[in-house]
Amino acid sequence: MPPKEKMQQLLSYSGIQINGSGDCDIQVHDERVYSEVLARGSLALGETYMNGWWDVKHLDQFFTAVLRMNLAKEIRPWRSIFPWLRAKLINLQGRSRAFEVGEKHYDIGNRLYSLMLDERMIYSCAYWKDAETLDQAQEAKLDLICRKTRLKSGMRILDLGCGWGGFAKYAAENYGVEVVGITVSEEQARLAKKTCEGLPIEIRVQDYRDLNEEFDVIISIGMFEHVGVKNYRTYMEVVSHCLAEDGLFLLHTIGSEEETNSIEPWIEKYIFPNAMLPCPRQILKSSEDLFVLEDWHNFGADYDKTLMVWYENFVNSWDELKNGYDEKFYRMWSYYLLCCAGSFRSRYNQLWQIVFSKNGGYESVR
Repeated sequence: MPPKEKMQQLLSYSGIQINGSGDCDIQVHDERVYSEVLARGSLALGETYMNGWWDVKHLDQFFTAVLRMNLAKEIRPWRSIFPWLRAKLINLQGRSRAFEVGEKHYDIGNRLYSLMLDERMIYSCAYWKDAETLDQAQEAKLDLICRKTRLKSGMRILDLGCGWGGFAKYAAENYGVEVVGITVSEEQARLAKKTCEGLPIEIRVQDYRDLNEEFDVIISIGMFEHVGVKNYRTYMEVVSHCLAEDGLFLLHTIGSEEETNSIEPWIEKYIFPNAMLPCPRQILKSSEDLFVLEDWHNFGADYDKTLMVWYENFVNSWDELKNGYDEKFYRMWSYYLLCCAGSFRSRYNQLWQIVFSKNGGYESVR
């Protein structure tokens, strides 16, 4: 079957037409896209979009339709075995690679993130239950975490993967706690130190494996996706060692129902190097005999809305950003935000907040 016909056959399962008039229909500008995508799968789909070979009116809707039908499994080229083998044989999140995601993703410019995110620069799923704006939804998420972990004045908190210090600042200002935040990004640390100046907050550029001190509460927001399955047990052991006997540990992470050892190839290459999404079994196995699982809260649908607001902010800020980034970056970043929105809308990916204790006796909070 010719590549174009094969591609149309696959897309038709999701109701998508080539050069059709619908919101999800792709408009092909370069015929090479068919053979490239059939040969190289999702990596080529993203790269050909970045190169301007095809467009679609609503990329988020396109991915929602594609992922609901799990079309990625229909196009799984033989080359995809290499990322799987690489992740299987090499610890991609070992110490020597720990700072790579900081350099390649988080250090690309604080200005970009300040324009795209909320006022506190929280780069993780917001909690939209009673919120109308992104600022409100992110503060609601931060407060939810504080309430879930029973923060009290005078406590010492560890923020694993502290970003630009948004949680640390909120917790210190509103709950009177002392916070140590660690990140692998020099740019994040630089801005976080400035933002948190004058508060009982210490920001460090540090690998989690080097921690050896006690905290009353440990929280991890959007960092576990960079730990890797080969390190999950080590991560949990470090948290257990550093957590007070009566303390709580909250893990906020994107997750997948399907067990894997690598992430989608395009995302891994262009957005989050060496990342992977945990599945429930991997989380439970890595925490076995260390913690009591107290609460498992899924609000992954909220990430769709969060990502769409980030995308709107990014597009509206492009005139301020385009002097530092080219058109290919614009297409890459748009693709990233909108394909992720589609992944959560289709419930292909999930967002979990999990609370662990050492000794039990916890009542869940919403």
